Amino acid sequence: MKTDQTHFFNRELSWLEFNQRVLDEAISNQVPVLERIKFLAITASNLDEFFKVRVGGLQMLLQEGSHRKDPAGMTPQEQLTAITARVEKMLADQYQVLLNEVEPSLAEQGITRAHFETLSADQVNYVENLFRNEILSIATPMGISSDSVCPLIPESTIHLAVRIRTEDDDAPERMAIIPLSQPIPRFITLVGQGGYHYILSEDIAKQFAGEFFPEQEIIECTPFRITRNADLSVREDLAHDLLSQMEEIIDARKESACARLELDHGASEDMVQLLTEFFDVTPSSIFHINGPLALADWMQLAQTQGFDELKDEPWPSQDSPEIDLSESIFAQIAERDVLLHHPYDSYEPVVRFVEEAADDPDVLSIKQTLYRTSSNSPIIRALARAAQNGKYVTALLELKARFDEARNIEWARSLEKAGVQVIYGVKGFKTHSKVCLVTRREPEGIRRYMHFGTGNYNESTARLYTDISYFTADATLGQDTSSLFNAISGFTMVTGLEKLTASPLSLRQFFLDAIENEIAQQARGKQGHIRAKLNSLLDKKIIKALYNASQQGVKIELNVRGICCLKPGIAGLSENIRVISIVDRYLEHARIYEFSNGGKPMVAISSADWMSRNLDRRVELLIPVEDPNAKQRLSQILDVCMADNVKGKELQANGSYHSPAQSNLEVRAQATFYQESVEQVKLANRSRPTHFEPFRAPETSS
Repeated sequence: MKTDQTHFFNRELSWLEFNQRVLDEAISNQVPVLERIKFLAITASNLDEFFKVRVGGLQMLLQEGSHRKDPAGMTPQEQLTAITARVEKMLADQYQVLLNEVEPSLAEQGITRAHFETLSADQVNYVENLFRNEILSIATPMGISSDSVCPLIPESTIHLAVRIRTEDDDAPERMAIIPLSQPIPRFITLVGQGGYHYILSEDIAKQFAGEFFPEQEIIECTPFRITRNADLSVREDLAHDLLSQMEEIIDARKESACARLELDHGASEDMVQLLTEFFDVTPSSIFHINGPLALADWMQLAQTQGFDELKDEPWPSQDSPEIDLSESIFAQIAERDVLLHHPYDSYEPVVRFVEEAADDPDVLSIKQTLYRTSSNSPIIRALARAAQNGKYVTALLELKARFDEARNIEWARSLEKAGVQVIYGVKGFKTHSKVCLVTRREPEGIRRYMHFGTGNYNESTARLYTDISYFTADATLGQDTSSLFNAISGFTMVTGLEKLTASPLSLRQFFLDAIENEIAQQARGKQGHIRAKLNSLLDKKIIKALYNASQQGVKIELNVRGICCLKPGIAGLSENIRVISIVDRYLEHARIYEFSNGGKPMVAISSADWMSRNLDRRVELLIPVEDPNAKQRLSQILDVCMADNVKGKELQANGSYHSPAQSNLEVRAQATFYQESVEQVKLANRSRPTHFEPFRAPETSS
């Protein structure tokens, strides 16, 4: 099958469309106003990371003179040009909704951002005293001159760039930079007539900036911030000590090239020129912001206490009737496999699985992969306690998890001190799989218990991300998992797996073979059907295989949260492919794959997306789910996600996303899953047996 560049969306522009769908939640007046603030903050935070990694990487390619085209046929320069235009439009939408809709709505409800011209005399006196007692004492101006060493300007921090007039004929003007970093708070609370009134610290510092430079004239004072390139990676072939090399990478990011300069839209041409030269940026990397900078900080405002009526109704996680936390988790898993859907089902069983293993005298060993964890992780503490209790504990802690390197280095050292065998990942690959293996001595002999997940071992993000947990004591999976850990710790190849499939060795081929099998089933007169729920779809070979399957009549339904480089709905190529993206109060994160397999469905969960990095450059796992009840639940999750016509958007052949075709029933997937979890708990608590009927997708009409 031939494909050309017109058959692929550009990765970066597809990601920006995902971020637009997040921004659409902030734009929607159907969303509570503090939740709209939350989505504005998420959109801004997403853009920060996008510039650090994706734009920074493209800028490096451009500096190297690369003209290599991506699968969509775009050079690095063409991508950067398109990104700049798209981001400019996104920023205009962000600040239009913030300034013209969200802030006025908040003010009506008693949450007000104050400006100096609106302050009362008492408030002016308060902020003036606060400036002199705190900001003036904490912040230290940095003078900038051509004949001195330039100071290091931290990224992501709000700074004031100040132009100062001097009496020096040789240099009648100079510039200084004032950092407004911690411990200076961004939001300064004001005493008002009820409600919550605040003013931004940069507005206070700007008003009184002259006190930093007594007897000198302030010509101009402009807030700005920079984003540095974080697309730096360790050369593992040269790294004798990976831990120390990662520490060097963390330090290098502090002074890497400036990937983006944001400054107040009121900055003069002279100020823009000074900052452009100082940070050595091109005009396309400069963004003039019509409003407060760093909207990611507004997540703090979204969490303001006392305004619950301006937030979503709480959806507390439910204690799944699948696991009784008052009894041994191991005894329950020994009887049957257990599947949980987070955050609708509580994450507590996952934490308890590790904690019980740490304290159970019959447990001999615990082996676990750790990619991202929370700052105060009970799982890390349980692993340390297990080692102190004399158990053999192995933690494969991935030091190369971007932006979590520093935390993982700290955890690695603390675990080693507790006696845990810490493995710093696999050379040349990131270990992204999510698995915990517990070996236990029982009367019948040694038995292995496993937890497989699609999300990280992080109980904090488990409340915000949708993920799958799968507990099993399957003997074959136990042998496979043990072989996996032995291969990783012994730096050997993973071979001989019977049920698990692992990248970088066989996962890509597994998917290609499964797609080809659906084509073969279609040729035999059985309806080929592929369904997948994943975060991103970029891999060119997988996309080509899906196109081929579509051309052969295979029905393909994809629930892709973020980047999707596949173009659905093109006649003769992909008319049998449908792509839905869901953006709602939780971040969709689970990976589920289902192949009809001639009427004997193969259903699996995985840590891997359909991306080249997952299939070729990471240690990932795909776990077949064979328990009938668990398989049914995963299939039902796919049903609901593909039927979402409230928060779901359908990808069009031109790259836009539209609401799906209307049906006889409104379906909001996340609300459906929450209500089902509540109903399951209610039914489990009733004394008489009652049948629970799960969601069934309605028929759609054109």
